[in-house]
Amino acid sequence: MVDFNLIQDLGTEDLAAEEMLREALGEAKEEGYMDEVIGEDIDRFRSGEILKGRIVGINKDYVIIDVGLKSEGQVPKIEFEETATDLTIGDEIEVLLESLEGRDGSVSLSKRKADRIRGWEKILETRNEGDVIDGRVMRKIKGGLLVDIGVPVFLPASQVDIRRPSDIGEFIGKTIRALVLKIDEERRNIVISRRRLIEDEREEAKLRLLNSVNESDLVRGTVTNIADFGAFIDLGGIDGLLHITDMSWGRVNHPSEIVKIGEEIEVKILNIDRDKEKIALGLKQKETSPWDEIEGKFPINSRIKGEVVNLMSYGAFVRLEEGIEGLVHISEMSWTRRVNHPSEVTSVGDEVEIVVLDINKEKLEISLGMKQIEVNPWELVAEKYPPGTIIEGTVRNLANYGAFIEIEPGIDGLLHVSDISWTKKIAHPNEVLTKGEALKCVVVDVDQEKQRVGLGLKQLEEDPWLEAIPNAYRPGMIVRGAVTKITNFGVFVALEEGLEGLLHISELSDEKVENPQDIVTADQEVEVKILRVDTDERKIGLSLKRAQWGGTEEGDTDGGGTDGGDFEKPKPTRGGMDDHGAMGTDKIEL
Repeated sequence: MVDFNLIQDLGTEDLAAEEMLREALGEAKEEGYMDEVIGEDIDRFRSGEILKGRIVGINKDYVIIDVGLKSEGQVPKIEFEETATDLTIGDEIEVLLESLEGRDGSVSLSKRKADRIRGWEKILETRNEGDVIDGRVMRKIKGGLLVDIGVPVFLPASQVDIRRPSDIGEFIGKTIRALVLKIDEERRNIVISRRRLIEDEREEAKLRLLNSVNESDLVRGTVTNIADFGAFIDLGGIDGLLHITDMSWGRVNHPSEIVKIGEEIEVKILNIDRDKEKIALGLKQKETSPWDEIEGKFPINSRIKGEVVNLMSYGAFVRLEEGIEGLVHISEMSWTRRVNHPSEVTSVGDEVEIVVLDINKEKLEISLGMKQIEVNPWELVAEKYPPGTIIEGTVRNLANYGAFIEIEPGIDGLLHVSDISWTKKIAHPNEVLTKGEALKCVVVDVDQEKQRVGLGLKQLEEDPWLEAIPNAYRPGMIVRGAVTKITNFGVFVALEEGLEGLLHISELSDEKVENPQDIVTADQEVEVKILRVDTDERKIGLSLKRAQWGGTEEGDTDGGGTDGGDFEKPKPTRGGMDDHGAMGTDKIEL
């Protein structure tokens, strides 16, 4: 470019200067030729073209570049980024011609846009979809990150990592490797994925790992995640599970007590499932198991001491030594006390004396007992309370089948409902007993193995069916009683307190009876004849129709009636009793 100011400063006349220009151009031209020359140059340049230029000046904010036009162009220093401090006058660079005449009349140029166009052309020449590229994360944009790989490309937030980070901004300024997912030449848009690259590399590493390791191998890995049940260890392409039970031979309440996220540890491979691509890891298996010599350390029936380390609803865990714990089941805490929860007997941190009951080496389990430290009181029950012993106790509880009587603290006996009365029908023990009532009973039997004592109340008295009832109620006697219950098969008649006989429907009348209520009513006083007294089955058979005949039937062997008379002896009927004492098959027990 011609510096006319410089020529003027040199004192050269205008005509002389113009003559010098003409000589420089090679031939003399008419006035106005310079405009023609400049016009020709302008026609050769179009907006949007990339031009080569030379740096002719540098100031605080701009770089002055001569691209061969009538005036220089200015490019902001910021477009040179980190190379702005290395610029010198005379350097040749490429710039994009944005406009031949900007707002201030100068040529509008852009170094940044020229670089992008050249970078895009280079990317199209050298890169394809699926290629691995390196780039520097520039900034966050809507939906992801902008990454510079020579041209700005888009990295979606979902493709930043395998697990989406809480803040993708932490990658800004970092150089990353990623996979080219899509190249849109028309829109000049490229989408990349760091996640896909990591997944592909992990898949390759996983296959290599699965083909190279075996069970019992020691491998190193990094803790990537911690859950309540264990920790996940990245072995390089695949995560293995270190279960909480495989972290230590001792008690571990949470995996975070043993490992931390990001920590590199050495673990032992316990199991490999190549089909499901799963690896089970162990940390405690690197050391010798304290259970190897457990029988020698803690023989069965030996007395030892330990510390209570945990309480559950079903028992207490006692630590015998580091890595060895045993369970005292709630049923093994007391011979006599009814323990609802182990906290009633012991607390965490207590030192307790226990007895080794059993060892299961395969399941790594030891059964312990607290009550075995003391003498089993049930071993003395048979001696203290042999059958026939009369005891005094307290009604502790009532059930449908009987009452529990506390003989001494921790020792209960069962008074079955059938052993309350010889004659009275008792449906529930609360008909005659109350909770807390003092009661005298007889020991009927003792089962030391099952820890049971059978008691009887009726056994305090002589069984009336042995002599009293047979003597008082003999076949052939006419007796009076009140109807207590009417059923479809007959009527129950109370002969005395606690003693009933059965008046079968067939013995109500000489006529056929469909409904016993047609003959008798509840609480009605009736005279009946005793047909049979069965002491074995404890039954008394009665007859209303025979009592109404008014005489003694042929075959009666005992007193209580008149002469037989001249009537025909009735035939036995099903369900009743004849004079020989035959009972029907549909009799019920009293």
